[in-house]
Amino acid sequence: MQAIIFDLDGTLVETAPDLHLVLSEVMQTLGLSAPPLSAVRGMIGDGARALLDRALAAAGQERTSQEIDHLYAEFIDRYTSEPCRTSHLYDGVTTALEEVRAQGAKLGVCTNKPQRPSELLLEALNISQFFDAVVGGDALDIRKPHPGHLQTTLDRMGADRCDAVMVGDSQNDLLTARALGVPCILVSFGYTSVPARELGPDRVIDGFGELCQALGEVRSSA
Repeated sequence: MQAIIFDLDGTLVETAPDLHLVLSEVMQTLGLSAPPLSAVRGMIGDGARALLDRALAAAGQERTSQEIDHLYAEFIDRYTSEPCRTSHLYDGVTTALEEVRAQGAKLGVCTNKPQRPSELLLEALNISQFFDAVVGGDALDIRKPHPGHLQTTLDRMGADRCDAVMVGDSQNDLLTARALGVPCILVSFGYTSVPARELGPDRVIDGFGELCQALGEVRSSA
């Protein structure tokens, strides 16, 4: 039985506008402006604390670890209270999830986004029922690109890595999959500073209508 593990932000869901909105609110408390949305897209993928660090660095600001802790807590509180103001699924996501589920695949989410807002987002977008496990970036002492994050997701899915395929949008996802010996499909439209095709994954898809074919090709070449 195939196991398919998805990244969340930039893979299943367009979350950048909401993240940018919350980032702007938090930075306004410091009298600062957030970087433009186009820049923030390239800062997403390593969790909210890294996003804050990068945004502050872009503004030429240095803060103590204690100050960052406070800003991070405020960011998470604001975001968790309303994680889906404008976020939306990419075209074809629901249909693709229905198709792979109908074929008997187990599905999981392995994301560096914190656990609670990840769960709330999936529920708000009406796709939480498709997933056997969701493991957020604060659920463990490790996170992507550490392969243990992906392995734990597989364990909670009741799946084996020999049957697994990772679907993501960035180098983080590819490195995680490679470290565990798992094939990786990247979407071409996510949040990455390096174009997906230049990263050299097993397959690249330009939309979720291509997912089933890509999964079949990866499976047949294994």
